[in-house]
Amino acid sequence: MEDMSTELRRCNREWKMSDTSFKVFNELRLEGKLCDVVIVVNGIAFNAHKNILCGCSPYFRTLFTSSWNSTEKRVFSIPGVSPQMMKLIIEYAYTGSLPVTVKNVEHLLEAADQFCVPGVTQACCDFLESQLCPQNCIGIWKFTDFYFCPELRQQAYHFILHHFEEIGYTSEEFLELTPSQLCDIIEKDDLNVEQEEVVFDTILRWISHAKANRESFISMLLAKVRMALLNADYFMNNVKKNSLVKDSDECKPIIIKALMAMYNLNINRPSSSLVCNLMARQRLPYTILLSIGGCNSNGPSNIVEAYDIRADRWVDVTSKEGPRLAYHGIANLNGFVYCVGGYNNIDYISNVHRFNPVTSIWHQVAPMHWRRCYVSVAVLDGLIYAMGGFDGYARHNSAECYEPKRNQWSIIPPMHMQRSDASATTLHGKVYICGGFNGNDYLFSAECYSPQTNTWTLIEPMRSRRSGVGVIAYEEQVYVVGGFDGVNRLRSVEAYNPLTHSWRSMAPMFNPRSNFGIEVVEDQLFVMGGFNGFTVIFNVECYDEGEDRWYDVEDMNVSRSALSCCALSGLPNVTKYTAPRLFPQGDQQSLLSLQGLDLSA
Repeated sequence: MEDMSTELRRCNREWKMSDTSFKVFNELRLEGKLCDVVIVVNGIAFNAHKNILCGCSPYFRTLFTSSWNSTEKRVFSIPGVSPQMMKLIIEYAYTGSLPVTVKNVEHLLEAADQFCVPGVTQACCDFLESQLCPQNCIGIWKFTDFYFCPELRQQAYHFILHHFEEIGYTSEEFLELTPSQLCDIIEKDDLNVEQEEVVFDTILRWISHAKANRESFISMLLAKVRMALLNADYFMNNVKKNSLVKDSDECKPIIIKALMAMYNLNINRPSSSLVCNLMARQRLPYTILLSIGGCNSNGPSNIVEAYDIRADRWVDVTSKEGPRLAYHGIANLNGFVYCVGGYNNIDYISNVHRFNPVTSIWHQVAPMHWRRCYVSVAVLDGLIYAMGGFDGYARHNSAECYEPKRNQWSIIPPMHMQRSDASATTLHGKVYICGGFNGNDYLFSAECYSPQTNTWTLIEPMRSRRSGVGVIAYEEQVYVVGGFDGVNRLRSVEAYNPLTHSWRSMAPMFNPRSNFGIEVVEDQLFVMGGFNGFTVIFNVECYDEGEDRWYDVEDMNVSRSALSCCALSGLPNVTKYTAPRLFPQGDQQSLLSLQGLDLSA
């Protein structure tokens, strides 16, 4: 340990000396002292030190040391760059920093490419990535054709795929895509569109921008649309009857194949389309739903299932290293999933387990101050809040919050009520917790915590007592779903509007349930598993606020109660959490036989 400390002190001294040296050299440059080179750009002269420029750029090292230049030569004229950019490059060589702005970033990147200055290139790429929006992402993506910026190119392309619907309907840059570029985008499995109709609509918008030159590409583009996934009425009225499609001989066999694919999809389960026809292959979801842990007949489990909303299928992604937990809370923060407290079949725990969905690695972080089973968990402003729960002896009104950067839990003021088996969410900068059990009564009450004032405030009580309840922010309201009122498991749903301080009843679930998972994905509220009063269940349903209606969803693979769930977006390895889209090698011939009929006659 002593040797390591000595080494660290030595490294720190060396860094400080280096930093100081560069500062001294920069002062000498600005004073014009001890400079051994003059860079001239368009008649503007810049004094500098050869060693500093060589350390910054291999361009200058080659320029100053090549055999065709004398070592005594002091003045070098540099073409192809403006004085403003050269000034910034030289300043970067001495200071390691530079101002990147919307106005100068393109010219800076050109200069960085010319002089081979990777630090400036990275600074420009970081700036452009931070500026990505639906109106400029295609331009930035195209811009990377001219410069080697692989990470920026990938980020811009992913941004296009993720925000395709808004881009396709509103972006002017979208209209300037080449046919091959548009094909490359719309054929991708990870194109993020909730409805396939969006793809056809945006194709028409692109063609209309220069109809005379682009209408001949309709068949090439139409073949990239997953037409079996289109609404049948939309297909018949908007696609089949479209004048561009009708007038194209190349589109006719595509339409016939689409009709066959839609028919096959109608008589088979939706998931069967994944192995039957490429026209019916579901796009990959941008957001996946994870359900973690819970109780089954064998007690707490380590089961993790992912829900693929596009394919309406659950995928088992259980890791053997994962903890066995029930009655725990879940928080999704900074790309990690935190499982907080709960019961592990031996004890009520204060442990916190963190899961990395990219590497599938679990490990523990700092434990809470109290053991908390039946805990309520919420995330707000980069902090995880854990509230209430049961430690094996008493129900808590205590609460604490976790800061990931410090790996530390801090105590916050206690709630007004002791609450175990409650549930919590965040909305408009506050933490809301509703219902629960205090050891004697099943609770109507709800309260909210404001980090700004560091206080808890009781809000209007719910209409029903609810323990084992699901609570989630949805459509600018706090929804409370199901639970146990001391007599029955509930189907009922109510929503709290913080602007009117009032509750209103919503459409009930199909199934009564308590201690279930709840999450919002793609503007729909999902509930899964739980206990219905008689047995542990695996059924799943989702709610659409616009229609005030519940829909059945594909059941989980395993019945579970006391589970928790969260939604994860933008995973680079999303295919691990989704139903397979690609055909196994041996099934290619089967696909060809299904689609190989001569439909051109």
